[in-house]
Amino acid sequence: MVTVRFDGSFQEWRVRARALLQSCVAPHELNWASDDESTGLFDEPSPAPSTEGGPRIRVPRQLLDELEMAARYRTEQRWSLLYRVLWRVTLGDSSARTVGDIDGSELHGRIKAVRREAHHLHAFLRFSPLQTSDGPRYVAWFEPAHDILPWAAGHFAERMGGNSWLIATPEEGVCWDGQDMYYTRPCPPPWRQLAQNAADPGGELWKAYYESTFNPARLNRGVLESNLPVRFWKNLPEGMLIPQLMSRARAGAQRDGQAERVAARSGKRIGRDAKQAD
Repeated sequence: MVTVRFDGSFQEWRVRARALLQSCVAPHELNWASDDESTGLFDEPSPAPSTEGGPRIRVPRQLLDELEMAARYRTEQRWSLLYRVLWRVTLGDSSARTVGDIDGSELHGRIKAVRREAHHLHAFLRFSPLQTSDGPRYVAWFEPAHDILPWAAGHFAERMGGNSWLIATPEEGVCWDGQDMYYTRPCPPPWRQLAQNAADPGGELWKAYYESTFNPARLNRGVLESNLPVRFWKNLPEGMLIPQLMSRARAGAQRDGQAERVAARSGKRIGRDAKQAD
């Protein structure tokens, strides 16, 4: 077994993969490892990439895009699958990219998970304003399941105009100064502290609004947790309210279509809907 060490980036993996394809090294002969990973006792280091020209490797542009997207999926075998698909396609087996194939199904499953995690970032990240004369005007803390930050963070640059902001995660961070984006891995400790300790002055107002508009009569816990996974609750202002509101609904509040303190006021009472939703 040959161990291929690289810096853990898709760009470096692509360079090493092309050299291995030109040398006709099969997937089962390789063990991919980033620089900070340990390897097996009997693994041999891979030879340095050859500078001599080998057979020309033609790879469809769409396949490279799919491989780059799937590379953001965190798993111990992320690079092995990518090389296996690449190997099969270059040998003429285009079925390796299809969902009906074992490798193709896994590839597209990872792509789907990565895109969904990017949606989670866009939907559940909350910026807090900073009252400082220099540095970012807004900061946020997020804990993604996959390596989507530098790719998905451009969404906020397009929507927040010239406002500067910073997003910190346990592994990496990005900062937008209003014109350019800066990415760093690992995330600097000051960035992490700034994002985790920032207080949102509008947080209490948002929680009051969320509680007053929560509809216990339409609560469907499975749908709620599917659309708003539990792992995000701890970093959302309303996250601490959700278990209380769900418990209150199970205790009898589901007969009303609004919060108890709202339902108790004079006026038309909204009753339980026949259909159950989130």
